[in-house]
Amino acid sequence: MASKPFQTTDEKLRAAILSRFAADDRTAYANLRVGVLNRMAHLAGVVASIELRIIAAELAQGTPGILVVTNRIEVPDVPSPVRTINLNLKKDNIGKPKKESL
Repeated sequence: MASKPFQTTDEKLRAAILSRFAADDRTAYANLRVGVLNRMAHLAGVVASIELRIIAAELAQGTPGILVVTNRIEVPDVPSPVRTINLNLKKDNIGKPKKESL
């Protein structure tokens, strides 16, 4: 007997994440927003601690059917991660970026 492939809708996945948040005392009353598109969860809102931010992401990631979690939950007085882009890459003789030696 062949099993059916796992299929669900983004709306069902969003509801499942929200249910997990509501069932967990740590996230039940947090000011969180959830969106799901193509099985990728997007989290937003504001929480009181970095630990709560991590817990929310773990709960979302643990939801069956979710492939990726983008965590944009803010924590007051905690700086956002900074992304650095290096545009000054040196190239080797075949045009590939070359690592700088120390």
